[in-house]
Amino acid sequence: MSINLVFVFQYVLSVLKFTYPTLFQGWQTLVGGLLLHVSWKLGWVEISLCSRSEILSWLPASVIFVGIIYAGSRALSRLPIPVFLTIHNAAEVITCGFQKFVQKEQISHLKVCSVLFLLVAAVCLPLCDTQFDPNGYLWALIHLICVGAYKVFHRLWKPNSLSDLDQQYINYVFSVVLLASASHPAGDLFSALDFPFLYFYRFHSSCCASGFLGFFLMLHTVKLKSSTTSGQYAAWSFLAKVITASLSPFFFAMTANVLIISCLVISGVGEALLVYTERTGT
Repeated sequence: MSINLVFVFQYVLSVLKFTYPTLFQGWQTLVGGLLLHVSWKLGWVEISLCSRSEILSWLPASVIFVGIIYAGSRALSRLPIPVFLTIHNAAEVITCGFQKFVQKEQISHLKVCSVLFLLVAAVCLPLCDTQFDPNGYLWALIHLICVGAYKVFHRLWKPNSLSDLDQQYINYVFSVVLLASASHPAGDLFSALDFPFLYFYRFHSSCCASGFLGFFLMLHTVKLKSSTTSGQYAAWSFLAKVITASLSPFFFAMTANVLIISCLVISGVGEALLVYTERTGT
């Protein structure tokens, strides 16, 4: 999780209020797809798309990916970063539940406890929020479900010839096509013409920064996954989230009370336990 990227997203979505997700996320995926394609053609990265059947088999995941970024934009435009991350973390409840009740895998008591911490924090958070935004939490819930579904699909997906970069390349291409097609029916295409900061240099620079940062974050994530164990990767991801959540109140307005902070701490403890189970294999 890139601190710079999340901060730029929050600035564009909640401060400048560019709430046209088909256009904003379409731009992100267009830049990411173009940069990944250029990097591939220049030989900087390796993309080896195989048979058409394997590409088609990955398309359901691409549909879910669009849901993740679209709902995430909607939620982040209305919720503070720490709140959004707390809801996001609860997606692990879906994957753990799938492992336990569908795949009938043995789940350690410590992992069950960690997931329960994440669930309790996510459920209690809107009840403690004095500035409760129903639309914000609804989109965060949809984002959570999509993240969990994406992880479950990844576990079930059988072909293994598509690398992480192959999968992301398909996600980018599919997202650009779908979001571009949806921009007019959703009303974003012409509504954005009335955006007050459309010709504002900070808006342009923020959009450019988010596009490039998103691409480099994706490359860094793929490299980190391939060069570390799952436990090490989970630890780095957890550290980045903690830093992001801790710094965000200094840059963006957030109304917090003891109960909200308690929920954030419970979520942090739950994810820390989850990282411990990943590192120890328990």
